[in-house]
Formats: sequence, C-alpha cells, structure tokens
Amino acid sequence: MVARTRKQLRRHNIRAKKRLGQNFLLDKGILAQLAAAAELSLTDTVLEIGPGSGNLTVELARRAGAVIAVETDRDLEPVLAANLSEFDNIQVIWGDFLEQSLESLWQLAPTGLDGERKVVANLPYYITSPVLIKLLTAAGHRPRLAVILVQLEVAERLVAEPGTKAYGSLSVLTQYFTCPELVLKVPPAAFFPRPKVWSAAIRLRFRDQPAVRVQDEEFFFKVVRAAFGHRRKTLLNSLHYDLGERMAKEDIATALSRAGIDDKRRGETLNIEEFALLTAALTELLR
Repeated sequence: MVARTRKQLRRHNIRAKKRLGQNFLLDKGILAQLAAAAELSLTDTVLEIGPGSGNLTVELARRAGAVIAVETDRDLEPVLAANLSEFDNIQVIWGDFLEQSLESLWQLAPTGLDGERKVVANLPYYITSPVLIKLLTAAGHRPRLAVILVQLEVAERLVAEPGTKAYGSLSVLTQYFTCPELVLKVPPAAFFPRPKVWSAAIRLRFRDQPAVRVQDEEFFFKVVRAAFGHRRKTLLNSLHYDLGERMAKEDIATALSRAGIDDKRRGETLNIEEFALLTAALTELLR
C-alpha cells in the first residue's frame, strides 16, 4: 500500500501539502483497526472527513452501507478515482468540511439505510478543535459515534480527568456530549510523510442526553472557559476576570460558596458536575 500510494502521488505530481496538514495514513493494520473501531454495519452511513488518498475510505466502504467523504484538496481527485473505482457506495464531496452543513451531508445517504450515522476521520492537526466543536455542537445532526485520529496530545486532553495537566475546556465540552475513549496509538511511521509526533484514535460515543443538566448551555461553557482561562489564578479570580462586567467579585464568591466550592481552588480541579452546580448558582445571582 505504501508503494502503491507513493506511485500514484508521483504519477499525478501530487505532493503532501503542509498548509493542509496532509499526512497520508498507509499502514494496512492500523487502517483496519480504525475501521473496526467504528463498529460499522451494512446499514450504517459513515461521514469521512478528509479521505486523502482513499485508503481508509476503502476500509469503511467494505463495512458500511454508504460512505460520504468530504475532501478539500481537488488535486487528489485522480488518486481517489483510481482507489475507489470498485465501490458504488461512496460519494466524494469536494469542499471544506467546516463550511458544509451537517444536515445536508447526512441527507446524501441513500434512502433505505436505517442504521446509525457515524463519523470517521484522519484529521489534520490544525483543524482538530474546529471539527470537534462542529460535531459536538451540531444539535439534531450529531453522529451516534465518531472515531477520529488526532495528535496524541489532543487525544489525551479529550479523555483527561480533573486535576491533570491535560484537563481543560475541550475535555469538559467533549465529556459533556460524549463518552470518549482512547482506542489506538499510532506511530509517525504509519504515515507518509511522517509527522513529528505520535497520533491516537479517539472514539466518541455520543450521549442520548448531556452528562449534566444545565439551563443555559451557552453560559455553562462560558463559565468553563473562564475557569480555564487563567490557570495560575484561583477560580474566584479567573471567573471575575471574565465575568466581572456582569457580576461583582463578592457575588461570584457567594455563588462558589452556594455550590460548595472553595474559591481558592483552580478551574482544572472541578469535575463536570461541579461546573454545572457553579453555573446554576451564578445564574441564580444574575436574575
């Protein structure tokens, strides 16, 4: 597969584009493991973000009812055409995934497929957070499950627990909507060209309901971002820094007390339930 893909790229004078963060995954074993991690059936629809040379796309097409692959680099068209020619259950959509409507993409699935909607992606490192946020916040159009290959450091952030260095606002956002698990670590040698760091596959099982109940999700995540915005500051000072225009410092201290949270703690020590309690207490004082 390595030799074939390199030959195809050379034939069409295609080079991996640094500006697009392109690293083609070529290891057959890892490709199979990624597809298996998506737990596909022949009634499922898979949205693949960034098919690249199509090696993962082929594995998905063998297991799913339909694959909708969104690719931004039109130069890869001849390579994808050659690699995907034997499959009739793949649609390639040319464009930037971040500019696409998830609702419209899901509607491209053939009628009659009554399985689950799933996402599989080998993401360029530089768009990982925007893609995750788009998937997590797409109310009504979220997949049931997603398997996403990201930089190992990012994967560790998504599954991080309170009190750890990796724990941050993206951890809370991800764990609010999903149950994340790190399923596979991938060495640089699995890619062409080789990246400088390890990658990891993260599996996101989307929850039927968020992990905690909040009245205002927008304000909840504002509080979370404020808590992590100044890691060296106490929680009271961090919240006052970002919420000070709406609340006096004394009121924030009162909200922390009502939520049972010591105002000298730091944001990275709070679990998601404590963030929900804090948000509720702050909301009460804002009324």
